[in-house]
Amino acid sequence: MYCSSECRQAAADQYHRVLCLGPAHEDPDHPINKLKDAWRSMHYPPETSSITLMARMVAVVKQAKDKGQWQKLFSQFCSRTANEEEEIAHKLLGEKFRGQLSLLQGFFTAALHDDHLNRWFTPEGFRSLFSLVGTNGQGIGTSSLSQWVHACDALQLPVQQREQLDSFIDQLYKDIEKETGDFLNCEGSGLFLLQSSCNHSCMPNAEAAFPDNNFLLHLSALSDVHPGEEICISYLDCCQRDRSRHSRHKTLRENYLFVCSCPKCTSQADEADVTSDEEEEGEAEGETEGDEMEDEMTDV
Repeated sequence: MYCSSECRQAAADQYHRVLCLGPAHEDPDHPINKLKDAWRSMHYPPETSSITLMARMVAVVKQAKDKGQWQKLFSQFCSRTANEEEEIAHKLLGEKFRGQLSLLQGFFTAALHDDHLNRWFTPEGFRSLFSLVGTNGQGIGTSSLSQWVHACDALQLPVQQREQLDSFIDQLYKDIEKETGDFLNCEGSGLFLLQSSCNHSCMPNAEAAFPDNNFLLHLSALSDVHPGEEICISYLDCCQRDRSRHSRHKTLRENYLFVCSCPKCTSQADEADVTSDEEEEGEAEGETEGDEMEDEMTDV
């Protein structure tokens, strides 16, 4: 669905002619539908924004008059599958998921193969493309609930009412998360070149947000930024940032392939390498769930 005929035409001109299913929209045997279904069956919670973003990248290049320009643009995003210096590999690209990735690559090739992008359809090229989206893909959140929560945060309330409201909101998120997983405030995924060039800090001086309730990303300062000071965002959400140094490093290593050396991590360097109590409890629960949902892919 499109918001206007102009928006629909812009999509058709840039990528949608390649991806349009037309009357085959409900056909389970259409190659693109088979690709989406394969991803849903592998990924928890089930969503299609990640694999569809990869498909749209291919479609943009296929429809472009200047294919080299788009290929050059996409090459500016980090797409490494491992950090050889630190001996870190992306958690979705390990031996555990090799069979699933091979199956996904087959569906991806059948649906979208293009000679100009032949390297993206090789085993290593597909893994690189997969890593590009996994590392740089920015969740696009335009949830009306999150807008309401931000408005609640701004209210001036007596202490007791503030505690009651915060408790209600915390429980509301927990109840909804049982149904939606981590995708409550995420309506899609996108690549933003300038935002993706921002390094991580566990004490960021800026944050990405979507205050206009559309796909336009705003990068806002959280504190005064002095001339020459690096602008850093956090690749972790606020709950993850409150966990132990070891817990934060574990998430960053597995998903972004680096060891954080920000001021917060440096100041906590002498702490024991143990996960926070909250994460240990989560891991214990996750092991039980994992027995029921064997080897499913998840991401941050």
